[in-house]
Amino acid sequence: MAKKAKGNRVQVILECTEMKNSGVAGTSRYVTTKNRKNTPERLELMKYNPVLKKVTLHKEIK
Repeated sequence: MAKKAKGNRVQVILECTEMKNSGVAGTSRYVTTKNRKNTPERLELMKYNPVLKKVTLHKEIK
């Protein structure tokens, strides 16, 4: 049985922006958590993209 979420922490999905614009097949996505109270805006992090083999900008989707 899954635990109930406590507090303001929510799961978010980060998707690569360069991959989306280049038209290359596949997507690079990461799942992480953020505190909704401290970070109400969308998250943007530099993460590694294994298909492009470099660090790229990943933005929160949904």
